[in-house]
Amino acid sequence: MAKKQRLTGPQRRAQLLEVGRELFASRGYEATAIEEVAAQAGVSKPIVYEHFGAKEGLYAAIVEQEMDALVQRMSDAIAQGTPRERFEGAVLAFLSYAKEEPAGFAVLTRDSPTSSARRGLTRVIDDLAQRVGDIFQAEFSRAGFNAKVAPVYANALVGMVTQVGVWWAAEGRPISLEHVAKHVAALGWMGLRHLPREPAALGARPKGKTKG
Repeated sequence: MAKKQRLTGPQRRAQLLEVGRELFASRGYEATAIEEVAAQAGVSKPIVYEHFGAKEGLYAAIVEQEMDALVQRMSDAIAQGTPRERFEGAVLAFLSYAKEEPAGFAVLTRDSPTSSARRGLTRVIDDLAQRVGDIFQAEFSRAGFNAKVAPVYANALVGMVTQVGVWWAAEGRPISLEHVAKHVAALGWMGLRHLPREPAALGARPKGKTKG
């Protein structure tokens, strides 16, 4: 019988990340035990601790890995093209991640350690909004709008897309990915397309109008 090949340090770490990702995705953080991770990886608990310190360390590494993958997709999507093409591309990139990486998406959207300062999805929204906000600021300045409010719209639109992604995954993908992306992109883009330079206060009457 051939001797089982021993994994290198990086290979073992990658294996533990993959095993942990699947367990956290299916069970959630609290219900996943390091013993299960070690057993499925075919190693002892001390090996897991050696690489990640504790369960929270393993979870944090997995969240970071998934965030990097998602942010890279979004960054690629908004790297070139017209503003509308960039926005539509970002919507499709996010929803494609939810479809193609269901375990990773589940880790980002399920429960997290109670000691964690921010949930995984919140961190994703923050990172994506920052990148999208940079583009918005440039476009706002070019169009003569107040660039300081660009982060408001960036966070609003990224939040909308991520929430739709959560709903779409939770409902078992009731509508095709392309159909969802098309409608979300249309909603977001039409709002931006007709954005006033200075929105009026809620309930305010347009100038020149009298009470009828």
